[in-house]
Amino acid sequence: EVQLVESGGGLVQAGGSLRLSCAASGFTFDDYAIGWFRQGPGKEREGVSSISRRDGSTYYADSVKGRFTISSDNAKNTVYLQMNSLKPEDTAVYYCAASGSWYPHVKELEYDYWGQGTQVTVSS
Repeated sequence: EVQLVESGGGLVQAGGSLRLSCAASGFTFDDYAIGWFRQGPGKEREGVSSISRRDGSTYYADSVKGRFTISSDNAKNTVYLQMNSLKPEDTAVYYCAASGSWYPHVKELEYDYWGQGTQVTVSS
């Protein structure tokens, strides 16, 4: 059974940091792209970042560039999202997902597997 499990969410003050993890099981996503998406209260889900497991190339939304860093640990089948300088507007449920399209992107329709999400709350 394919599973993606997010962890690392929580409550943090503005300016703080969190590291989210996305652990995959049931498949080896060597030729996949892994993306992070988020959905804030009353907002539509948006793509945040993505990494290609094939060549390590990355994508970041403008809203998080310079603050978030995505990385991959191949041995652990895990992708991380390091989030620094967090802002209240980063408050959302964060989801990781796996896409069979190997290049980094945030086209939701091309993502085949999704995790259940982890809550990130940034207080002002």
